[in-house]
Amino acid sequence: MAPTRVLIVDDHNLVRAGIRALLEKQSNLEVVGEADNGRQALKMVTEHRPDIVLLDIAMPELNGLEVVKQLTRDSTGVRCIILSMHSDEEHVSQALKAGASGYLVKGGALAELEIAIEAVAQGETYLSPRVSGPVVKEYVRRTSHDVETADMLTSRQREILQMIAEGKNTKQIALTLGISGKTVESHRSQLMKRLGVQDIASLVRHAIRIGLVEF
Repeated sequence: MAPTRVLIVDDHNLVRAGIRALLEKQSNLEVVGEADNGRQALKMVTEHRPDIVLLDIAMPELNGLEVVKQLTRDSTGVRCIILSMHSDEEHVSQALKAGASGYLVKGGALAELEIAIEAVAQGETYLSPRVSGPVVKEYVRRTSHDVETADMLTSRQREILQMIAEGKNTKQIALTLGISGKTVESHRSQLMKRLGVQDIASLVRHAIRIGLVEF
């Protein structure tokens, strides 16, 4: 079986050297190159076609999250593992939303890096134990909150919320439902008050979050 091809991206020479020394001891891994900034990383992905990119979030010229987004958008097939000093839910969530397949906290056990690369190479998602617990708890909290707010809306409010999110204006909603424009505006005001938001964009985000429409 061909070795898993890895590109290391970090703006600290010592970090790159340490990771490379570790990975080169593994017969099933091949380090195809190193980059010290995000733009160089994108160029090297095109040149070397790695299977896995290990990269930090904070880097000059183009940060790690933007690199992951571009690689995901361009459907390169490469899978990304974020290496970061941060273990809070917000950083992990941003990385996963960008398209990362793994998140490792710097300072963890060296063996964890090998486990993460193997898991991600097999199509799985890997999170450091230090971050997986808080992320799951926050996900459950947010999901529970979304369910609660969805349940407290009437069916008519949910109906109007969906049409707002689909881009329909007051007149179009009124014609579709056979009600007056003033009634639609009243429902919209009630929705904003009940959901604690102040603009249409926030209503749309809420509709996406509770599954009324797809982004």
